[in-house]
Amino acid sequence: MNPARFSLSHSPLIGWGLAVAAIAIGYMQYGWPGVFLAFTVIVFWLLLQFSRALRVMRAAATNPVASVDSALMAQTRIHPGMKMLQVLRETRSLGQRLPHPSPGAHESWEWRDRGGDTLVVDFAQGRCVGAHLLRAAASQAGDGPADGVGDGVGGRPGHATGAPVARLTD
Repeated sequence: MNPARFSLSHSPLIGWGLAVAAIAIGYMQYGWPGVFLAFTVIVFWLLLQFSRALRVMRAAATNPVASVDSALMAQTRIHPGMKMLQVLRETRSLGQRLPHPSPGAHESWEWRDRGGDTLVVDFAQGRCVGAHLLRAAASQAGDGPADGVGDGVGGRPGHATGAPVARLTD
């Protein structure tokens, strides 16, 4: 593990350390009833986490797979360091896993919107390491993109076919 990237807020060791400390303090202060109370609180906390995960998965299951309302808006809400469950909460949909992940990522997932824009989110060790947006091709009629953002002329980056608009990094 890279010490420069280690963060205590992302470590499960903190939670397990607090659980052990609660059991030890419960035993020292109240004996076996204190251990039982600490164990009950730990189980309750785990049930709350499980319930939260199920609520996110249930909400994501009601939407089409790999579909978002707006890939651009979803990309603005996704930041490096987010867990997959947090990304699912933001996209409100299960993503589609890409067979070949981006360089530096263990896995990559994608979501598409109705306009054809694609959001690709890269994960390493269960956390988001980056997200980038691929814009759809210009409309066939030559009127510019369907979303009316711009026509890719005049030095406006990111509006060419398949060009990444932005890339999140640490």
